[in-house]
Amino acid sequence: MSDHILVERADAVATVVLNRPQTHNAITVEMYRELPAVLGGLDDDPAVKAIVIRGSGQKAFASGADISEFERERGDAERARSYNEHVAAAERALEAMAKPTIAMVHGYCIGGGAGLALACDLRFADDRSRFAITPAKLGLVYSLESTKRVVDLVGPSRATWILVSGQQIPAGRALQLGLFDEVTGTDDLARLTYDFAELVTTRAQFSVRQGKQMVRRVVAGQRSDDEETKGIRNSSFDTADYAEGVRSFLEKRPPRFTWS
Repeated sequence: MSDHILVERADAVATVVLNRPQTHNAITVEMYRELPAVLGGLDDDPAVKAIVIRGSGQKAFASGADISEFERERGDAERARSYNEHVAAAERALEAMAKPTIAMVHGYCIGGGAGLALACDLRFADDRSRFAITPAKLGLVYSLESTKRVVDLVGPSRATWILVSGQQIPAGRALQLGLFDEVTGTDDLARLTYDFAELVTTRAQFSVRQGKQMVRRVVAGQRSDDEETKGIRNSSFDTADYAEGVRSFLEKRPPRFTWS
């Protein structure tokens, strides 16, 4: 793994750091290539229960894909196809994670940075943040998968406005639109993000991960239970954590969940 992707751990929370502060954490193709393996390793690690994605420093989550690479990596349709596949694979790996993911957004969240943030479950931002999706400023077309993530959050009309304008959206407006889930002051963002991540680690992990699966199914268009979703729900009653949750409630004490 290069030093442009860092992994930090604190108890059951892992942090993936986009580490190119000299470029406002612009994302290189090599970083896109590395992300699926990094994320897969964290998803497979039973000691990790929540993942935070952030940029190095407090000036940017990520200012976008590294445009200095475009002539070399996306100079024609064939090279662009390969590049786009690496981007899509990184975003899919992030979106598909079984464990909860939070994008902690300081400052700029632009282009490719916005793409990664949108692939997370939640986005917490500081009040200086600026969000933008910029293919219309570069003569590019956003992928269908990435477009769907925007439409799912803000609806078709607002998604169209975001895409065709390429304008930077201030944090407060991004919160109103649903692009961000929480907005706070710069100095409070880490505390807000990690307090929430740590809270999630104290919950029953079977419930957390299967709850994510249920949301994913709804977003994909499922509207009623089938045998698989009924099986997921019913199987929760056989877990030791369900028994512990009921017992701790009756005994008026915090639960000690063990499923990982």
